[in-house]
Amino acid sequence: MIGIRWYGLFSIFIPVYAYLLVPIRSVIAGDFKDFLARSAKIQWSLMVCVYFLSYAPALLSLKIPGYKRQNANLLFFLVGVVQLSDVLQYVFGKCFGRRPIAPKISPNKTVEGFAGGVACAVLIGTLLWWITPFRPWQSALMALIIALMGFCGGLVMSAIKRDRGVKDYGASIPGHHGPDRFPLLCRANFFPSHPLFLYLSESSSSSQKVLRIRFNPDTQQQRSLDAPAGD
Repeated sequence: MIGIRWYGLFSIFIPVYAYLLVPIRSVIAGDFKDFLARSAKIQWSLMVCVYFLSYAPALLSLKIPGYKRQNANLLFFLVGVVQLSDVLQYVFGKCFGRRPIAPKISPNKTVEGFAGGVACAVLIGTLLWWITPFRPWQSALMALIIALMGFCGGLVMSAIKRDRGVKDYGASIPGHHGPDRFPLLCRANFFPSHPLFLYLSESSSSSQKVLRIRFNPDTQQQRSLDAPAGD
C-alpha cells in the first residue's frame, strides 16, 4: 500500500479491518474462552509490532520537494530524537530525580528526568534541522511532539510489562544478554512517534509544494493564478 501511495488504506487497514477480523475469526471458530483478553492481546501485538513500526520504512517513501534521496535522514532524525530523549530522561532522573510521575508503573521516570530529557531532545532536534526538510522551529516542534508522545508510550509499555510479569524485554530473547535492547526497536517510546512523524512530514511536504507552486513565476500554475478572471 505504501508502494502505490495508498496512504488512506495503509493508515486504517490494521487499526480498523484487522482489528475487526481478529474477533470475527475467533467467533467463527466458536472459541469464546477468554475472548476479550485474547482478542486484545492479538490486536495490541499487531499494532505495536506491525502497524506502528511500519511507519519507519514508510518515511523512506515520502516525496518531498527539494529533498530527493535524503529521506533516510528523516528516519535518522526520528530514531535519534526518540532514543536520546529516552536516554537523557534516564540520566536526568538518576542525577536529579525526586518526584516520580507514575511510581507504580515506572518508578524510574521522574518529573525532573522528564523535563530535562525532553528539553535536551528538543535542543538536539533543533540542531539537526539541517538534515531535514524543516526549518529550525519546525524541527524543534517535531522533536517536542516525538519526545512527549514517546514518553507517554513508554509508560504504556511499562504497564504492559508489569501486567505480563516481564522485567526486561531483552531477557525474553534466548541467548540475548546485556541491555534491554528490544524496547529500542518497538516499545512505546517508538510507536506513537511513527504515525505522527509520518503525517507531519507528509503535511510539510504538501505545504512546501503548494508554496512552491504559488510563488514560482515560471510555472503554469502561477500564470493561471495571475490570469484575469474573464480569460
